[in-house]
Amino acid sequence: MKINTEEILNEIIDKMQDVMKIRANDIPNIDLYMDQVTTFMDEKLRSSVRKGEAEENILTKTMINNYAKNDLLPPPVKKKYSREHIMVLIFVYYFKSFLTINDIGTLLNPITEEYFGDESELKITDIYEEILKQAGEEMPKLEADLRGTYEAAEKTFRNVPQEDADYLRLFSYICFLSYDVFVKKMLIERLLDEVSMKRQDKEEALKREKEEQQKREKEDQKREKEVQKREKEEAKRDRKNKVTDK
Repeated sequence: MKINTEEILNEIIDKMQDVMKIRANDIPNIDLYMDQVTTFMDEKLRSSVRKGEAEENILTKTMINNYAKNDLLPPPVKKKYSREHIMVLIFVYYFKSFLTINDIGTLLNPITEEYFGDESELKITDIYEEILKQAGEEMPKLEADLRGTYEAAEKTFRNVPQEDADYLRLFSYICFLSYDVFVKKMLIERLLDEVSMKRQDKEEALKREKEEQQKREKEDQKREKEVQKREKEEAKRDRKNKVTDK
């Protein structure tokens, strides 16, 4: 089985460049309705779709509603989605190919909670542009790594018949790539587990602090009532003593 692996590799590298071209300025700076969002995403990310999935939408209305329902995406305002919404959706699109919904939420929630909207000095747009810039700068390294792995796979199975070697080398290349994906996915999941634990620890600490504050307030209120009670009793005794003195 002869497959032109190098040609496919070059095709994927070209697609990587296309996907990385969605700059913040390419995203409409006006609020969009759902249909406009799905159309935009389809136009910009269509080149990243597998051939067998070419007829499917990149993102559907149901998907976007589910993302909002699962807190991956802040809710729309009057059924409209901002530029920041679309940036978050682009992140979700990349992550959903190898992360669970829960993991994506763990990763994105700190971002959307802190930097989504007009109140934060650092914006989602700033984060998106920085990530895109750094990813672009890392592209030559990624390309070199893909080509290096391909060259390593081509050196395998030197002593087998050519009709077997072609597929076995393809199998080697896919195994090498899969191992790389497997290890990186393990690392990502481990990091996300740590993020989740830290957030849980923080939430529990805040809960304990709130409970302690409420306890202190109750104790203060109790002491205040006791003071008021004593003051009333003293005032009552004083009035009684004055009557007796007369």
